[in-house]
Amino acid sequence: MSVENLPIRYGLDLPGWSMTEEFVLASGPGGQNVNKTSSAVQLRFFAGAAGVFTDAQLHRLMQLAGKRAGKDGSILIQASRFRAQERNREDARERLRQLVLKALEPPPPPRRKTRPTRGSVERRLKAKAGRSQVKKMRGSVDSED
Repeated sequence: MSVENLPIRYGLDLPGWSMTEEFVLASGPGGQNVNKTSSAVQLRFFAGAAGVFTDAQLHRLMQLAGKRAGKDGSILIQASRFRAQERNREDARERLRQLVLKALEPPPPPRRKTRPTRGSVERRLKAKAGRSQVKKMRGSVDSED
């Protein structure tokens, strides 16, 4: 079944037709009632078909999804943290929203290589020479008779 649109940030909504929700039996808290009600939610988002991402964003989204991503370009989010079906539904939608927001962040700028200062190089070499001298002193002593 399709669901309502999911607002991500200002100007960006995930279309409802690109998502399906399935309610399944959950394990965990709920007592005997857990065997009778389908309170867990499986939210499947077809990211490739949604048409709201660039190729780079889609690639990053699939990378971040990890093993939740399917070969068909869908992302499966399972939520069974709560006893109530509606709260699990909200939880799954929020987790999808957070995943998409993280994928839309620009990548960090590349690291620029820096050179060590002359003082730090001199201190490092002085410390190495000092350690070398200590180790030389540990050697065998020549006895002069």
